[in-house]
Amino acid sequence: MDRKIPRTRRAEEMDMRTDRGVALATISLMNLGDGSPASPFPSATVLMLRDAPAGLEVFLLERHGLSEVLGGAYVFPGGKLDRADAELLGMLDQPPSALPVALGEPALDEGNAAALYVAAIREVFEEAGVLFADIGQDGVQAAQALHRAGRAFRDVAEGLGVPLAAASLLPWSRWVTPLNSVRARKHFDARFFVAGVPPGQEPVHDQHETTESVWLAPAAALREYWEGRIQLAAPQIMSLAQLSRFRDVASVLADARSRKPPRIQPEAFQEGGVNMVCYPGDSQHSLQTRLLPGPSRLCWRNDRYEPEGGLEALLG
Repeated sequence: MDRKIPRTRRAEEMDMRTDRGVALATISLMNLGDGSPASPFPSATVLMLRDAPAGLEVFLLERHGLSEVLGGAYVFPGGKLDRADAELLGMLDQPPSALPVALGEPALDEGNAAALYVAAIREVFEEAGVLFADIGQDGVQAAQALHRAGRAFRDVAEGLGVPLAAASLLPWSRWVTPLNSVRARKHFDARFFVAGVPPGQEPVHDQHETTESVWLAPAAALREYWEGRIQLAAPQIMSLAQLSRFRDVASVLADARSRKPPRIQPEAFQEGGVNMVCYPGDSQHSLQTRLLPGPSRLCWRNDRYEPEGGLEALLG
């Protein structure tokens, strides 16, 4: 029988030096993008999930109406990669070398892959107050107090005494702004993760970047959007349509573990004078393999994106 050999302090120090080396190399090589079609902003988004009596629910935030990107829309917590995210690679509970493959991007530099996980954890904490780390409710409240006092996330994370739980985040999909988008002012390359909300933690909007928050079943969120009570961007519409096929958190996470996250880059075109976006598998898309359930295209109508087949096309 194999025995687990205790790690020596020297081995742990060597790992720390390796992580610091990866972090320094990542900081020097990071491409944070400029928001152009050729250089989209790398970003991370978390679809935070819970099991409710009626089934699966997902957490949504309403962005401030004056926000430069998606003002007034309901979104999942997330945001752009920050250079400081690379300083916390050694705080993750997963080795950076394992994360490019986990993302389904084996050619991605391991430091940049790990920094995306840090960005996902940081954004959820800053926007919704949830911390993916095993520190208990008292620890979360102490971390939130430091954040409210203006401390940087790096300071908060380094004071935890426990790793950031990258293992709790499972890659779900990758969304890239259409090259020829007629509506996007900035372009993003966003990795979407799924995760169950940590036990004992309750997310809430930050009253700064976001002004409202709600837990909704994916199908209920789509009905709210269809009836005009909330605004949704196209990636949120399609992601909710995908989630509506699942009954609980466990089934979502099992699906995420079973496959490579699809890379979704919609393509924009006009049909009958109407602006459209189509997804892989649509007759107008350059990639003919379907990667998502639900409609293969959305049209810009009534000042929002809508499926041609109405709400039922989203719910299946």
